Amino acid sequence: MTFAELLTRLGGMGRFQVTYVAALALPLLMLASHNLLQNFTAGVPEHRCRPRPGADNGTAGLPPLRVTSPADGRCRRYVEPQWHLLEANGTVAARNGSEEAPTEPCRDGWTYQEGVFAHTIVTEWDLVCESKTLRQAAQSIYMAGILLGSCLFGILSDKFGRRALLIWCYLQLGVTGTCTALAPSFAIYCLCRCLAGLAMSGVSLNSASLCMEWIPTELRAIVGTANGYCYTLGQFVLAAAAFGLPRWRWLQLAVSLPFYLFFLYSWFFVESARWQVISGRPDLALEGLRKVARVNGRKEEGDKLDVEALQALVGREQRPSGAARSLGALIRTRGMRTVSCGVAFIWFSTSFAYYGLAMDLQHFGVDVYLTQVAFGAVDIPAKLASALAITGVGRRAAQAGALGLAGLCILANIFVPQELRILRMVFAVVGKGSLAASFNCAYIFSGELFPTVIRQTGMGLGGTMARVGSMVAPLVRMTGDAFPALPLVIYGAAPVVSAVATCFLPETRNMPLPETVEDVERRAGHLEDEEPQVTVPLAPTKADAGKDGV
Repeated sequence: MTFAELLTRLGGMGRFQVTYVAALALPLLMLASHNLLQNFTAGVPEHRCRPRPGADNGTAGLPPLRVTSPADGRCRRYVEPQWHLLEANGTVAARNGSEEAPTEPCRDGWTYQEGVFAHTIVTEWDLVCESKTLRQAAQSIYMAGILLGSCLFGILSDKFGRRALLIWCYLQLGVTGTCTALAPSFAIYCLCRCLAGLAMSGVSLNSASLCMEWIPTELRAIVGTANGYCYTLGQFVLAAAAFGLPRWRWLQLAVSLPFYLFFLYSWFFVESARWQVISGRPDLALEGLRKVARVNGRKEEGDKLDVEALQALVGREQRPSGAARSLGALIRTRGMRTVSCGVAFIWFSTSFAYYGLAMDLQHFGVDVYLTQVAFGAVDIPAKLASALAITGVGRRAAQAGALGLAGLCILANIFVPQELRILRMVFAVVGKGSLAASFNCAYIFSGELFPTVIRQTGMGLGGTMARVGSMVAPLVRMTGDAFPALPLVIYGAAPVVSAVATCFLPETRNMPLPETVEDVERRAGHLEDEEPQVTVPLAPTKADAGKDGV
């Protein structure tokens, strides 16, 4: 009997699993809000230089902006107000003279146009003109926090458990999100965002692993897709919250407070029994499995389990050594090198192309709320298609197909004229949907490729490469100054190359989760299976005894 078969005997996808998956999925609604939050909290409104003090010329209030700053400039103002521009019949010579009038930097700040982005971090800390790069720096710092969290929490959760780290990350995300909303300065804002990104990565990684390690093998794809839809719905939640709360501090607080609730009920979570057995804690695993059996109405089956039975379940493997659980295990053997490199390619290219395709909602020239909804809506059919593909044709084909289609859509826009905005948008939306499908496949496929002893470390590798991709993407956009089509070439080529690399990974559909590195090597054909399958010595039921006597 395998571990998956044991879970089936204890109720399969019973009441415990359904409740557990729902409790883990609810926080995923708010993860999208934090990831995409700066599309709204860091929006850039129309702005012009504030007029010099005393430039009112005896009139009531400040003079019109066209008198104090050039029509095509946001970062300069006239040294002296150009009052003649108010004359309806001003001559061409006068206008030309005004265009050549001396200017100076905006030494007294800026005035911002009332509208969608009237109250953002940009308007509060004047992140425009010479300081406009700080706006992007804030998002990069947040991504750096996610990058660090992918490395840190992947290793820590393999050592200390999924549940403990998940509880901590819920609390950290709630506290740091609240502190961000109350930040008195831009520096503190960036620090809090970095710490929030750190926790966000831990929530994502540990939620995925706990789901995967408590549900039957045949339902992993469905549950993984359902979790992906929670992230999609979170994009709608963000659009609605941003529309109702235009002030950035209130919006930041609104998407952070729910994590205090998640922190409170997470204390009722049950630690992964797989991880506890592998980590040498079969007594705690037994306690958790019996609880699962009771909730699922299979108390008798749970009572038949004992510590010896669980140890026999993984009896052919001893408690993994420190070397087996280290980062080095990801590349120590041939099969693990193939898996690690393939997963790294998948996560990097998916995130890289995603952030390259949709770097800023304002650039689309459409209402920012509608754009957010459209980008969220395309995930619904995309993830449904990926779920059907994952179940029907397998993980490997679905992953490669999603990456290939995304890359081709991005490359196609190289040949579409700028005037055909609708066609370019269609390609962009299809490409974005394909990347959403790729993310959906990657969460499931990656988790099934790595063995239990280093699954979180392997998932951390994928998350790390995704964050590297998101941080590199803005730099590639700068290459457009030399050759306009070059960014699209790079953004599109990365997924295509990764689609090819995916073909070298093993198929995992309907396969049991590997528990050790040896299982990965055995699956890849690099190690012969010399030992028979382990059977758990459970006591027979009365029905079984009757059948034996026939």
